[in-house]
Amino acid sequence: MVLAVLLDADGQWSHGYELARRADVKSGTLYPLLIRLEAQGHLEAEWQQPVEAGRPPRHAYRLTESGVQLARANPPVHPVTTAVRSRQATI
Repeated sequence: MVLAVLLDADGQWSHGYELARRADVKSGTLYPLLIRLEAQGHLEAEWQQPVEAGRPPRHAYRLTESGVQLARANPPVHPVTTAVRSRQATI
């Protein structure tokens, strides 16, 4: 589901909290996965400076070209668009 959420971001940077919420996974599952995907070259990661003063920098992630191919080759059992849109409708 994490790959599908990143693919759905269409090349835009995503933060860990947002990914965890949209993919409905706990941080203890998410961050090891993100580290592994980055080490394998499927993910880019960067520290982004905060928009608001006094907030810490945040790590942001997006798929590389090989990550896009991996995500397309491994779609989730439950399509992310349905899950994401239903959650957004309740927010």
